[in-house]
Amino acid sequence: MSEWTDAIVGERMTVDNQFTDRVAASRFSSQEWGLIMTATEFEIENAADPDDARIVADTSSLPAIMPELENVRSQVAAMGGAPGGDGDSGGSGGGGLVDSIKGALGLGGSGGGGGGSDEELDAAERLVQEYADELQAHLEDTGKWEQVRVAYQE
Repeated sequence: MSEWTDAIVGERMTVDNQFTDRVAASRFSSQEWGLIMTATEFEIENAADPDDARIVADTSSLPAIMPELENVRSQVAAMGGAPGGDGDSGGSGGGGLVDSIKGALGLGGSGGGGGGSDEELDAAERLVQEYADELQAHLEDTGKWEQVRVAYQE
């Protein structure tokens, strides 16, 4: 089934460019978003039904990479922050590298043993599904959705 995703690489690049503002407004940096996207696969749900078919994000691998997001933040903090990045500095009121390391070790602040990882995971899943919706809308707008839907079934 990966042939269908190979066939839309150009469309994905277009949507990636259009989606950068949404990522910038999110809690994730572009590096974190890249990591999230590598752990995400896309499927077409109800592909046989032209009226109900839709692209959905398979985020089952996201929990495994969530701790790595903290490593990315730690590296950025160690380098003095992202130049020009408004990133949300983790949203913990700032504490920098020490708090980042504590969070990565599960010793930090927002309770729940993972430093707010459930909230992070939910935010990542929502953003990835928004991307999937945007991708489908783009394919529909360019007249390629039917071709992609059929290719998915093959």
